[in-house]
Amino acid sequence: MPSPGRVPSVARGRASDFDDIPLARRTATPIPPRRFSWRTALLGAGGVVVAAAVALAVVPAPLRRWWQPAPLPGLQAKLSPDGRLLGHFPYAEAAAAELVSIAPGVQLQRDAAAALQALQAAAAADGVDIRVLSAYRSIALQKQIFFDVKSERNQSALERSRVSAPPGFSEHSTGYAVDLGDGRAAATNLSASFESTEAFAWLLNHANRFHFHLSFPRDNRQGVSYEPWHWRFEGSADALRTFEPAQRLEN
Repeated sequence: MPSPGRVPSVARGRASDFDDIPLARRTATPIPPRRFSWRTALLGAGGVVVAAAVALAVVPAPLRRWWQPAPLPGLQAKLSPDGRLLGHFPYAEAAAAELVSIAPGVQLQRDAAAALQALQAAAAADGVDIRVLSAYRSIALQKQIFFDVKSERNQSALERSRVSAPPGFSEHSTGYAVDLGDGRAAATNLSASFESTEAFAWLLNHANRFHFHLSFPRDNRQGVSYEPWHWRFEGSADALRTFEPAQRLEN
């Protein structure tokens, strides 16, 4: 018999040591072959389906989105494992009750609006004129901006996505994002040259005090073109949750 502590060789896959295992452990009642049953087969298949559904349910949501088809007709692109489409994260549209007017035809989420007005007042006290060029945009409006301009400029979806988010994937739809300009340098509006203005220099030095963050700096990991004018508000728990995937990608 094997010495104490010895692992029978058959456990290591060597049939030559089969006799090391006592006879009682080598003896088993033969199991007759089962007859094929459609009922058993269907029940087994049902179990596989249930197991697959359970497995899918516990997979993180970003990975589940990766298996889904592209959400927009006309875009030959799939979601990335982290849920992005052509570099942009998905964002829900702000509720109308959460939006307030900050200028004729311009709306922003109420917390972001209060912070932005405080930011503009502080900049004005320093002799800097910061203007709002764009704020909340509905998904319907973003659809026009993306597809209509794409068509006018004969751009591919990838080319268009570098300068404009597809509908449903724009920070502006959250009500937390703004495009800012310098009131004394209108020629730099929505241009990379905005970085040379007093307004941009002031924002770099002070925007964090008002919870505004530059969304698309140079060489950002989302692959979006540099936008020194595009800032998002991160001064509430809801805003932090909204932009957490983008923040995680930056780090």
